[in-house]
Amino acid sequence: MVSLDIPSPERLEGVNDLSIGQFPRFARAQRHRDPPRIADVSATTQAVLNDIPAFDDLKSGAEIAITAGSRGIHDMPEVLEATVTELQNRGFVPFVIPAMGSHGGATAQGQREVLASYNITEERLGCEIRASMDTEIVAEDDEGWPVPVSSVALNSDAVLLANRVKLHTDFRGDIESGLTKMAVVGLGKQRGAEVMHNAALNRGLGTIIPERATLIFENSPVVGGIALVENANDRAAIIKGVPVEEIPECEPELLDRSRKLFPGLPVDHLDLLIIDEIGKDISGTGMDTNVVGRYMFDDEPEPENPDIKRIAVRGITEASHGNGIGMGLAEFVHEDLVADLNLADVYMNIVTSGEPARARIPIVAPCDRTLLILAASVTGVRNPANLRVGYIVNTLRPDDLYVSEPVADELESREDVTVSEREQLAFDETGDFKFCFDDH
Repeated sequence: MVSLDIPSPERLEGVNDLSIGQFPRFARAQRHRDPPRIADVSATTQAVLNDIPAFDDLKSGAEIAITAGSRGIHDMPEVLEATVTELQNRGFVPFVIPAMGSHGGATAQGQREVLASYNITEERLGCEIRASMDTEIVAEDDEGWPVPVSSVALNSDAVLLANRVKLHTDFRGDIESGLTKMAVVGLGKQRGAEVMHNAALNRGLGTIIPERATLIFENSPVVGGIALVENANDRAAIIKGVPVEEIPECEPELLDRSRKLFPGLPVDHLDLLIIDEIGKDISGTGMDTNVVGRYMFDDEPEPENPDIKRIAVRGITEASHGNGIGMGLAEFVHEDLVADLNLADVYMNIVTSGEPARARIPIVAPCDRTLLILAASVTGVRNPANLRVGYIVNTLRPDDLYVSEPVADELESREDVTVSEREQLAFDETGDFKFCFDDH
């Protein structure tokens, strides 16, 4: 058993002439947006089902499987509930299947629990949730890799994909995260996700995912999908019903709309970004790589912006059940994060997704005060008063952050950002920050 002798803040103060008193003051900065938003999610969802003509050919009593993923998508529970209601009104028997690769520990019960943590339950939906990790091979790709699909989905009369379309955290392409990926990874279960990532090592995810999706569309009862595009405030801006044959052409257009609505940080350069929490309900990589400007995935080139020199993470969301994937993108973590790790789930995620670098445990700090001193000592900034620091709750909320004085001075000139009065850093009796967000 390894014993961590983590240095105290007192032991570190003075190293490289650093002390907490030298750090800049901080202010709260809030960017204000007025992005497009759907007023009635339920009504819109029910209406767009008319755009999938395959439902007209199904007999009364047909069983329709609807996918539900493992991301914390604010409006997805309402989308699923409205879909179930509409299909029931048409005389069908809809049910939901967990579609999330290896998440939930790659067990049926674990995936039920993931859905329940998002309030996606049989009681709310008014239909059955059929959770199983069983798959059947429906095809092989050109290199002989098998294409698994959920047995539950294959035994249904029709499959309706439901997912958010957005930028992927691992690669760039015409199709990234959305209905196509839901077919390959979601319907593929743990086995499908693992095979996909292995097959992609030679030819890339941007090639492999569309190819495998085509094979699934040809050899399974997928009839179409409901695509959701979120605005910068994580609310539905677009909900679209897409027939299966139109998914390859429609999804790139939706991805482009999503890219224009993407909520990045209001600042491009930081010496240190502190993130309160990472988690599978926030991003498949724990933190959105597009927000922090780091991919660390195979040979994918790193983005030029944002330019963040060091990242520190304080904890894991409760909904992640200890899966700390993504911590390897940071240089520093709070010891609370390490204490909450479920390494079995982390390693299952690694085996499935092929991203070991993102699962490495960074330098561990016993409190925020130590974390700040450690991080500042390796930024290359000689005078701590000049440090450009940002602190956010998570990468879903980049518009509300605390920033150090040099960043506050820069943001204050922007019309879309409100900056509060500067205040000296404050810590509680354990050495942790006293930063306070309204609802966190």
